[in-house]
Amino acid sequence: MAVHDGPDPTHAAAIDDAAQALLSAWDNAREQVTPRLSAAQLNALLAVERAEGVNLGGLAAEMNMLLSSASRLCDRLVASGMVERVPGRADRREIALYLTPSSRTLLGELRRIRRLALSATLERMSGSGRAALLRGLSEFASAAADDAKSTTSARTA
Repeated sequence: MAVHDGPDPTHAAAIDDAAQALLSAWDNAREQVTPRLSAAQLNALLAVERAEGVNLGGLAAEMNMLLSSASRLCDRLVASGMVERVPGRADRREIALYLTPSSRTLLGELRRIRRLALSATLERMSGSGRAALLRGLSEFASAAADDAKSTTSARTA
């Protein structure tokens, strides 16, 4: 009889299937905001929001993309008025990225739409199911953050 140290592999498959509902809520909200953003553009805005003043290298690392790709993505966001480039304080050659008021409004609207959709679905769940989902997702987010820290420290070591 085989002994497993980790989670049952079927759990990952079941979670992958169930997570599609969350991803659909995310994508549906993204499709409803104006201006419409690609998934990469939205992820870039969220990365800049998490680390205001990040430089292009930091954005590229955060998004796990080439510097040239991050630069082109940033060019599109600047052209659409979603991000502004500001010369760095310590090194004027370095460019810091900041959200614009319109991108903050867009992210707020995106969250409002997404949370309305999630609330409608959560209302159809039992109280114990909602509590279990929140507990599980909170633990998952914490483990994912630990994974991200490990990956980042391995990259910079």
